[in-house]
Amino acid sequence: MSNKKVILVTGASSGMGKLSAQDLIKAGHIVYCVARSVDKMKDLEQIGGHVMKMDVTNEADIEAVVAKVIKEQGRIDVLWNNAGYGLYGPVEDLSMEKVQQQFEVNVYGVARLTKAVLPYMREKREGLILNTSSMGGKIYTPLGAWYHATKHAIEGFSDCLRIELKEFNIKVVVLEPGMINTGFTQGVRDNFSFESQNGPYKTVVNAYIKAMENPPMKGSDPKVISNTVLKIINARRPKTRYLVGQGSHFLVGLRRLFGDRVYDALMLRQMR
Repeated sequence: MSNKKVILVTGASSGMGKLSAQDLIKAGHIVYCVARSVDKMKDLEQIGGHVMKMDVTNEADIEAVVAKVIKEQGRIDVLWNNAGYGLYGPVEDLSMEKVQQQFEVNVYGVARLTKAVLPYMREKREGLILNTSSMGGKIYTPLGAWYHATKHAIEGFSDCLRIELKEFNIKVVVLEPGMINTGFTQGVRDNFSFESQNGPYKTVVNAYIKAMENPPMKGSDPKVISNTVLKIINARRPKTRYLVGQGSHFLVGLRRLFGDRVYDALMLRQMR
């Protein structure tokens, strides 16, 4: 790949996706920024980004975006599957409709877009697929069963894909952010099952709401994600995983070193 790469970024309307897209554009790359809300990406367009509407759960949107990039550039060098959100609440209380939507965005959306881009990368026999997982793909937090299930799925999906694509010189990298100061927490609030406050799980639910209001750790500046993405894209041989951000190394290391019982005790202590 040349130094100037054609990059397709999902979830570019906010948070770490938006900031990273800005920095990729400023670095001279050709960046296609996609999300459901085009209005929130006008500033990216003003600095040279190619802005398009795309819902990762919509096959027609995906086909249209990929076709446009190929028509205009003839290739896609980097696909960053970054769109996603967190659904939190007791497993018993959350409707299967909400659960299905969580998987549609966080897992099936990644699969749809990856499948659409792969033929073009295979033809060129080069490319990079960057999948945003989370430290939540290695650990777990109270009330996050469905969210963590999707991130664990992305970890396994990426590992298998990496081996499948080795002969085509297509690299697959997993980005595992820790706590980052983005709109993720607000997204959790927007999708949280507050109706569970008075149900059978009210003890842990109310403790979690309190923890959201006063988080135990301060998140990292999203610039750490932008810097890491640039590092991955510029690397001749990137690592398979990049664990970055506040709390990520501590929590993943804690579980790895001391096992699930100690980790469970820490999580339960946070919910008191």
